[in-house]
Amino acid sequence: MVTKAPPRPVPARRTPGGGAGRAVRLLLATGVVAASLVAVPQPARAEDGKSGGTTLTVAVSQSVDSLSPFLAQKLVSTSIHRLAYEYLTNYDAKDAHAIPGFATAWKSSPDKLTWTYTIRRDSKWSDGQPATAEDAAWTFTKMMTDPNAATANGSFTANFKKVSAPDPQTLVIELKKPQATMTALDVPIVPKHVWEKVADFSKFNNDRQFPIVGNGPFVITDFKVDQYIKLKPNKNFWRGAPKFDELVFKYYKDGDAAVAALQKGEVSFVPNLTPAQAAALKTQKDIKVNDAPGRRFYALATNPGARAQDGKSFGNGHKALLDPEVRKALFLAVDRTTLVDKVFQGHAVEGEGYIPPRFGSYFWQPAAAQKRAYDPTKAERILDAAGYRKNGEGRRVGKDGKPLDFRILCHATDPNDKASAKYLQEWWGKIGIGLKVECLDSVSDPWVKGDYDLAFDGWSVNPDPDYVLSIHTCGALPATPKDSGATDNFICDPQFDGLYAQQAVEYDDAKRTTLVKQMQSRLYDTGYMNVIAYPNALEAYRTDQIRSITTMPEAAGNLWGQDGYWSWWSAVPAAQASDGTSDGGSSTGVVVGIGAAVVLVVGAGVFLGLRRRSTADDRE
Repeated sequence: MVTKAPPRPVPARRTPGGGAGRAVRLLLATGVVAASLVAVPQPARAEDGKSGGTTLTVAVSQSVDSLSPFLAQKLVSTSIHRLAYEYLTNYDAKDAHAIPGFATAWKSSPDKLTWTYTIRRDSKWSDGQPATAEDAAWTFTKMMTDPNAATANGSFTANFKKVSAPDPQTLVIELKKPQATMTALDVPIVPKHVWEKVADFSKFNNDRQFPIVGNGPFVITDFKVDQYIKLKPNKNFWRGAPKFDELVFKYYKDGDAAVAALQKGEVSFVPNLTPAQAAALKTQKDIKVNDAPGRRFYALATNPGARAQDGKSFGNGHKALLDPEVRKALFLAVDRTTLVDKVFQGHAVEGEGYIPPRFGSYFWQPAAAQKRAYDPTKAERILDAAGYRKNGEGRRVGKDGKPLDFRILCHATDPNDKASAKYLQEWWGKIGIGLKVECLDSVSDPWVKGDYDLAFDGWSVNPDPDYVLSIHTCGALPATPKDSGATDNFICDPQFDGLYAQQAVEYDDAKRTTLVKQMQSRLYDTGYMNVIAYPNALEAYRTDQIRSITTMPEAAGNLWGQDGYWSWWSAVPAAQASDGTSDGGSSTGVVVGIGAAVVLVVGAGVFLGLRRRSTADDRE
């Protein structure tokens, strides 16, 4: 939705919505897309753009993993890349159907093996050089030929046979077999003249020289680890420059401090609020709370035995979790309803399938006979039958004669993780299983090393589900134990892989939807991923700093973590209101200050004793 403002065109961009995947595939089915652009909102600009400068400050709690589009996987990093680089296609903010981005039109050959994209003439890199089809061809070819460049988004190009640019405005992609994601290639296009100088893509984090050359609506101008990321508007952006003079993502390790900063006007926008924080903020002047269906799932992941594609195992995951009966028993002893009611306080939907209900046709629910409803008595029977009986102290004993004691990785800054963990300790303790909660500021190191038993997991799902499905395929595993891979949880299941391969080449909407649901069913049955809930997007912003801003989807959508740049690109400073007053419309907040987009490190703070979810998403 867009906050009140003078009438203007409505923005377009991909959002997590069920219609997105359908629309994308309908366009694919036709094999051609018209070159027309959908109308997008054009927020009012300041008269001279110099009166003191306006800064939109966004509080974030997640550390940037990399500013390299070839390595970044965390939501905060990929969100920034969506602002700094163009993708071939974009997603409409209203219903998430594919619209022109770096490409203005596209068509496929009758056999769907060759795709031709028309690249826009009015896109320039921020250093003044023209952005052409050659840049796109180089980006994709690099991902195809250098495994290190395929770390983050290699699933999109794994099926590419050849990519060429016969002229500056024409990009041709030849495929090994048909691919259903050709209008949903979420890959940032980078400038060849800059990136061809990089020697080692596995080590280059793109954080040494500023400003960083890009062709998106913003330009990254500065970065300090766990402090801030600053961006300035790209004055030459073809869709029109953003209205704020600077965008800053400011890092807060402590969630209470971020909320306190919002109250004091030091930031304009805070995402991932706890229900208690949201309730308190609703009563405060000049602050608006946005509570909308989210695009994320919140889950329990179990270590399936970390391994690499070379067949070597690593990590120290508990061997008992390799037994499907143990995983089944654990999840039968998880009361999702209680977690939704008590931890999320109703600001979430009970989880089951992998794709959130916001995505319409892809949403899957298990049949009654398949569903693992809360049943601790049944869990105990399963453990008894599998040979994990209780000893004299009431503790379950494993096949090695030792008590079953598991560890769970917890985000130290996430109140939801901590609260959920306490319930798990209680419930699993009643069936004789111990649980040690290991809360860390960053769970990345033990996770990639496979040094965990269970972990709280979560991903933001895209309109086309291909990517979040691909991270559970065997091909996403690291090449060797020393390498990094796109895998989420080291899952490698031939049956799941077979279904993934089928959906990737299926252009028929109904058939592909059926395959995606079968994949979710298989994932559910393996017990490696237990989806607990689909949390709402709980976020707040200051209406005396932000006049209007676009949510995605436009109706009841979110501001943080969109599948595009609509929120921050469309945001209009309150100071630019034609009548000189602020407008408390239904947008989500951005912090307005003086300066550029920045992320800052702030010490611990206190907000009326209320805790907030400050971890946000470890992955997009």
